[in-house]
Formats: sequence, structure tokens, C-alpha cells
Amino acid sequence: MLFQNKKMQIVAADQALAGRAQPIATAKTHFVSGRPLVGEVPAGMEQVMFGMGCFWGVERIFWQLEGVWLTRVGYAAGYTANPTYEEVCSGQTGQNEVVHVIFDPAVIPFETLLKTFWEGHDPTQGMRQGNDMGTQYRSGIYTYSAAQLAAAKASLARVAPRFADAGFGPVTTEIAQAPEFFHAEDYHQQYLAKNPAGYCGLGGTGVSCPIGTTAV
Repeated sequence: MLFQNKKMQIVAADQALAGRAQPIATAKTHFVSGRPLVGEVPAGMEQVMFGMGCFWGVERIFWQLEGVWLTRVGYAAGYTANPTYEEVCSGQTGQNEVVHVIFDPAVIPFETLLKTFWEGHDPTQGMRQGNDMGTQYRSGIYTYSAAQLAAAKASLARVAPRFADAGFGPVTTEIAQAPEFFHAEDYHQQYLAKNPAGYCGLGGTGVSCPIGTTAV
């Protein structure tokens, strides 16, 4: 029980695992699109990271959107550098399971990604998502510009009352400038494309998000 409690609280920085200097091995190309998985963000593209629970299902949601150029799963917003999946699951890294999304804003506006985020999971559950429990399953938006940060915070202000009106508790999503992203292992990348019948514990709440619409 004590170990479980620790997994539900973000580890203190001075108690986190040390990690390693070198990145862990990951895939070379995206299993679905064939694009290089590691490299620079192409000119004209933007990037953002989302934490919504188990990153297998989250990644599938975003790679299916028109205008999303690349998705990749990994770890961010914690303390341990270049962690392994097992280390993240121990609750001793502070890292969150995230999907890094590179998108063309001329095709898919950032607000559409925010709407997908809010409607694709339950952002009121704290350190869990459904039956998946632990700090690595927390809800988070990690932005790469001041404009994105402002838009994310504005979207929270608009959507939080919707959850309250539907009987949910306070939104627990953390919104911050993007920390360093560490790639997850090869087998996690585009997992549900490689394993179509694989586990996906992701589910929305039925609460609609007014972002990108004329609703108030």
C-alpha cells in the first residue's frame, strides 16, 4: 500500500532515479507514415505535447487527424533523464507518458488539437486515467510558444465549467511550457498500429468542448 501511495504522488526531485546521459533506443521511422521519428521539426510546422493516460491510445487519436505530420510517444515533465518504461512505471521518475505531436497549423489549428485533448479523456482524475493508476497517467498540456500556452489556459477556463455542470470534479490538467521530451522504447511507438487488438484504456467523458466553435 505504501508503494502504491508513492506512485500516486510525484516523487521529489532529490529522490528521483538518476537516469542516464544517453537516449534509450527507439524506432527510426513512424510505423504508419514512414517518416523519420527523430529529427528537426520541419519549417512551418508546430509542436505540442499531451498527456492523457496510457500513451498507446493517445497517439492513435492524434496520428489519425488530418494535418498532424508526426506523432511519437515518450516521457516528459519529470526529473529522470532518458528513463526506461519500467523506471517510469515505478513512480520514481516524475515523468508523464506523453505524445509529442508535430502538426501543420495551416491544416489543423491548435484549437482543434485542444478540443481533441479535452474530449478524448477525463481530465478530472488526477494521477490516473480509468483503471491506469500512477503519476505517469496524469493529464497535461505542454506548449512550445507563449501563444500556445495562452490558448491552452483559455481553453481550460472555457471547458472547466462544462465538466462541473456534468457532475465531474475539478479539472486537474497541468499546463506548462514544454519540458524536455525523451523518446519511449521502439515497441511503444505506434503500438496500436502494430497491435490493433492491443490494450487501450482511454475514454472520453461525453462532455463537449467549445474550443474552435461558436458555443459559449
